Amino acid sequence: MITFTLIKQGILKVKKIAITGGPSTGKTALIQQLQKKGYPCFHEIIREMTLKAKQELHNKAVGSNPLTFVKDPFAFNKKILDGRTKQFLEADKSAKPVVFFDRGIPDVLAYMDFFKQDYPCSFENHCNIYQYHQVFILPPWEAIFKSDNERMESFQEGIALHEYLSNTYKKFGYHLLSIPEGSIEERIHFILTCLKNQ
Repeated sequence: MITFTLIKQGILKVKKIAITGGPSTGKTALIQQLQKKGYPCFHEIIREMTLKAKQELHNKAVGSNPLTFVKDPFAFNKKILDGRTKQFLEADKSAKPVVFFDRGIPDVLAYMDFFKQDYPCSFENHCNIYQYHQVFILPPWEAIFKSDNERMESFQEGIALHEYLSNTYKKFGYHLLSIPEGSIEERIHFILTCLKNQ
C-alpha cells in the first residue's frame, strides 16, 4: 500500500520491463513464471490475433507469419501497436514497482522491417515516446525451438528475427541485456539480479 501511494504521488515510477526475442525462445514461459511469483505481467497479444486471422481465412496452408497472409497487414500491425501501447499505459496503474511485458512496442517495427512492410513515422513516435526501463532479449535456442499453429516461423527465420529485434531496439536507444540459456528459474534469477543491481 505504501509503494502504491508513492507511485501514485509520482515519487516512485513503475519500472516497465520488456522481454523480447525471436519465436520460441522462452518468453511466454518466463512471463508465466514471473506472474506466479507475484509480478504484474502483460501477455503477448498477437497469438490470439493470429489464430483469429487464420480462422477467418478458413485455410490451414497459410504463410509463416500473420503479416504475410492477413487481408490488411497494415491494419493488423496498427492493432498490435495500439494494443501494446495500451498495455504500456495500463502498467502505470500497477500497485507494484515492477511490471513485465511479453514483447514491447518496438517489436512491431522489427517484424514489419523483416517482412519489408512500410510504416509511417507515427509508429516510430510510439517507440520514442513510450520507453521501457529495461529490455531483456532471448537469443535463438534450437534445443527448445518448436512451431505451432500460432507460431509459424522456422528456426532460421528466428535467427534473422533476432537480428532485426536487436537492431530495432538499439535504434531507439536501448541497451539490451541478453538472457543466457538455462532453466526457467535460472533465467528469472538472471533477470531479477540485473534489475536489483541497477
